[in-house]
Amino acid sequence: MTFAPLDRQSVSDQVFGRLRDAVLGGRYAAGDALPGERDLAASFGVNRHAVREALRRLQQLGLVRVSQGGATRVQDWRATAGLDLAMALTQTGDVLPVPTLARDVMEMRVSIGADAARLCALRAAPGAREAVAEAVEAYAAAVPDLTAMGIADLAVWRRIIEGSGNIAYLLAYNSLTAGDLAVGHVPPHLRAAELLDVALHRRLATLIADGDAPGAERAARALLTPSVPSDKAERR
Repeated sequence: MTFAPLDRQSVSDQVFGRLRDAVLGGRYAAGDALPGERDLAASFGVNRHAVREALRRLQQLGLVRVSQGGATRVQDWRATAGLDLAMALTQTGDVLPVPTLARDVMEMRVSIGADAARLCALRAAPGAREAVAEAVEAYAAAVPDLTAMGIADLAVWRRIIEGSGNIAYLLAYNSLTAGDLAVGHVPPHLRAAELLDVALHRRLATLIADGDAPGAERAARALLTPSVPSDKAERR
């Protein structure tokens, strides 16, 4: 298998992108060996350092396994890759070959948000609870500008997740708010039901302030669920 030679700009990035697309597009199946560094360098018309750097990045994303002195083998990304793969792809305008990815990301947001609200009600210090309430009022002050409300709403959820004390949720939140697939890039009109529900935002802040964990979880789930695309919408 050969690849067209590349131009000299961002050589390693281009090698990485071509190989990534070949793996995700099924050109190489899980378990297949990629051509050796020398052959790849010749095929792309680049030096071996650029190829080696591209392979290192592919391994970091869980797409291949690089063996010293052995073959570089393709892995099943569904079993080995993490959320960073989806986010890395959306930053370049590409997407995983999964038609329901936008829905899946928003469903993940519901799960994380609901549990983070529960934990925030249980664990948050008084100052963190006040920060949630203040962020909600800043969001409410942006009515009726959906774009401004969307930005302010992200701050509300950051305060809630910070208050949960769960660093894994916080890192996931950072991923969910970065890149073109991120929550912040979902057109505000597609989140109108969520963004315009000022009363439920305030109710959530009150439940967290009162330490009502089950109530906060239910309110958060009710608030976030309407923004999950339907299967019908995904197929359009």
